[in-house]
Amino acid sequence: MDSNRLISSSKLRFISGFLFPVMIAAIGVNYGQIANNLPSPENVVPLVKSIGASKVKLYDTDPRVLKAFANTGVEFIVGLGNECLASMRDPNKAQAWVKTHVQAYLPATKITSIAVGNEVLTFNDTSLSDNLVPAMQSIHTALVNLNLDKQVSVTTAHSLAVLEASYPPSSGAFRRDLRGCISQILNFHVKIGSPFLINAYPYFAYKSSPKQVPIDFVLFQPNSGIVDPVSNLRYDNMLFAQIDAVYYALASLGYKNLPIQISETGWPSKGDEDEVGATLENAKKYNGNLLKMIAQKKGTPLKPNCDLNIFVFALFNENMKPGPTSERNYGLFKPDGTPAYSLGFTGNIMANTSSGGGSTSTVTPPSAGSPPGSSSNGYLSISSDAGGLHFASTWFILCLVTLAFV
Repeated sequence: MDSNRLISSSKLRFISGFLFPVMIAAIGVNYGQIANNLPSPENVVPLVKSIGASKVKLYDTDPRVLKAFANTGVEFIVGLGNECLASMRDPNKAQAWVKTHVQAYLPATKITSIAVGNEVLTFNDTSLSDNLVPAMQSIHTALVNLNLDKQVSVTTAHSLAVLEASYPPSSGAFRRDLRGCISQILNFHVKIGSPFLINAYPYFAYKSSPKQVPIDFVLFQPNSGIVDPVSNLRYDNMLFAQIDAVYYALASLGYKNLPIQISETGWPSKGDEDEVGATLENAKKYNGNLLKMIAQKKGTPLKPNCDLNIFVFALFNENMKPGPTSERNYGLFKPDGTPAYSLGFTGNIMANTSSGGGSTSTVTPPSAGSPPGSSSNGYLSISSDAGGLHFASTWFILCLVTLAFV
């Protein structure tokens, strides 16, 4: 791995006979395209660099985007949609997919990872979950056959709803009905040295219980915090508590040092009347404070020396996403390329740790009649499985009610 990837080759962690890189802080951003008014990918490049992002996560392999970011140094996680999982069990089809959608853009575009499916396990659809690990294995085998496995890893992103318990963080555990499949996935990660991806949204916990969950605790604002009664670790924000719950869940299955990346987190700037907390001011605080925290290379209480790799959701407001109003208002930018709100800093917050630079540009969006970019099945709605996600936060909310802040 080269220095631009912000990962020190000298810092390695040993686990079950395999070496994993210690993750060094880098900001990433999710680039969704379920909209008909977004700027051209060429005009998106300076926007990505203006926030200091050195990594982009796509939900597909849009050739326009991958070509536009050639020779920019920006790293990409590309997505293989849920609808493709069954066909990817066929090694020949998997290799053809990798040749067409990944190899064709290397090395000019820095594709470093393939996310096979999105939040597959919490769709509660065995036709998807049964195909997930075989598809991941076939894609990895194709990379090996094409001599790409050293530069492109394979992973999959999970909803926080894979957890059965998340509070206190030390009680973090995976759902019992998913442990068999998750164990297979974790074995795969260990075998090839890829990270575990989790989508974490403190917003949902606040939205479901705004009277019990302190707003400052979810927005990284000053607060007295809470103490895990088992580990005695103090938490001053919900995201870190959620991340450590995942670390504890991994440890409970024997994967204590498996690296985690936060593949999605964000806050909507607008919502329906019943979407408490979905305001421009709260979105500004959440994402602005999040970016500052990443820049400080601050780890979680459980893993203070493991800097976070976080992908903010999302780059743009996407006007064609289904669901409540919040779904269409997670963007850092409006479709015309202007900021959706000020993040509270000037210029490139990650200037000292990212390869990107530049200032925000105002761009001209395409005509309203332009077709939206293709997207992966499973990306259409963040909040569609909110019930499952809230289940993972139940103990957290109950304990916030009963545990005095100290």
